[in-house]
Amino acid sequence: MAKKVITFGEIMLRLTPPNYKRIIQTDKFNAIYGGGEANVAVSLANYGLETYFVTKLPNNPIGQAAFNELRRFGVNNDFIIRSGNRLGIYFCENGASQRPSNVIYDRANSAIAETQKGEFDWDSIFTDADWFHITGITPALSKNMAEITINSVKKAKEYNVKVSCDLNYRAKLWTQEEAQESMSKIMEYVDICIANEEDAEKVFGIKSGSNIEEGEINLKGYKNVAKQLMERFNLELVGSHLRESYSASDNGWQIVLYNGDKFVSSKKYDIHIVDRVGGGDSFAAGLIYSRLNGFDLEKAAEFGAAASCLKQSIVGDFNHVGLEEVESLAMGSGSGRVKR
Repeated sequence: MAKKVITFGEIMLRLTPPNYKRIIQTDKFNAIYGGGEANVAVSLANYGLETYFVTKLPNNPIGQAAFNELRRFGVNNDFIIRSGNRLGIYFCENGASQRPSNVIYDRANSAIAETQKGEFDWDSIFTDADWFHITGITPALSKNMAEITINSVKKAKEYNVKVSCDLNYRAKLWTQEEAQESMSKIMEYVDICIANEEDAEKVFGIKSGSNIEEGEINLKGYKNVAKQLMERFNLELVGSHLRESYSASDNGWQIVLYNGDKFVSSKKYDIHIVDRVGGGDSFAAGLIYSRLNGFDLEKAAEFGAAASCLKQSIVGDFNHVGLEEVESLAMGSGSGRVKR
């Protein structure tokens, strides 16, 4: 029987100028749907897991389009509430060379941000569930959503569901003080934490010693970050993707995992970026799949690295790859030779 995974968050309409144009110069936008937890759900559905996405969508054609997009890729929509006035929007201007990408949010008063306590039936949602995944984006949407997210992880533990959380700090959504207050409460119920060095520093004041702006990675420093997170919140595993930003177009990419005993790192990929959005989410999905299937730490790191490396070669938020492709890259060459 396929494992049952629940993810909870917001899916948005993403509007991106084509051909690396800037927002101020474009006369058209490509429409894509995505969002942190929805991206994880699509990846896990691609890997054959029974995956449910919990959210709230407006009962209008735009909400229906987002609903259809999830269903198209095999995500179960049984627990999606249909009400509210609008779907959140974000504009993504893809960077190139030394010009960074830029994200502008238009998500205030979205349907999910205005959710009230009691709207989600967590008892039904967590029945027979194996895993629950959230990010730090969801509680940042509104004060109500912060309380609802805290209640959701509490309920998950009542059902003995494994909980993973990607800190995903977003400075455009809330302050560091607000993030620390809510995330400290949420982390009491988390088993596996995903946090890059910037997340750990911004939310909990834990520094790795990496120079993020100059793209320098300090593996020893990140091990200390993972150790502090694990000890503070009694976690079973801490993971991170480490990004070396040579430019907006070319990045180094590596995965590290720490379980309190072993600290492992994947091989490093040098990626020419097609679309970096969703890279971290595809790692989260790879890690969840690895844990549910009993991979050892080394194999989990390589699987997560390969999945997230491939994502950054794909336009859009979703990672449109299957198990065979991920396993092939994890175990073999990344030369990109044509398959015939």
